[in-house]
Amino acid sequence: MPKFITIIALLAISSLLGACSTLQFPGVYKITVEQGNVITQEMVDQLKPGMSKDQVEYIMGTPLIRDSFNAERWDYVYSIRRGDEVRKEYRMTIFFKADSLDYFTGDFIPTAITEQAEQSAETEAAADQTVKDS
Repeated sequence: MPKFITIIALLAISSLLGACSTLQFPGVYKITVEQGNVITQEMVDQLKPGMSKDQVEYIMGTPLIRDSFNAERWDYVYSIRRGDEVRKEYRMTIFFKADSLDYFTGDFIPTAITEQAEQSAETEAAADQTVKDS
């Protein structure tokens, strides 16, 4: 009888330890998990100050979070995890003033602003090079 109890105890302990294992089987397919509102650079590039809430909602979709205490703020959150990759999260917060788009913040910058920053950096670099050559 004691041998039977020992075998059952060992099986129970090995089952518990096996459940806590980080062992991964090769070739097992891991699905892509997307949650929230999909946010793309193209969507952000379409946003312009002065747009109505309906226009913003048409471009960005229904916000994930509408603050009931502040109707002038919409939050968009998008997270994605592909297979074994680390989960990535993107956020956008859009602020309205008198029911029209005032400004927005988040992980995306409009392409026009990025291009302007690159052009000004190139201009400064060229000006610095001209000063050094003189």
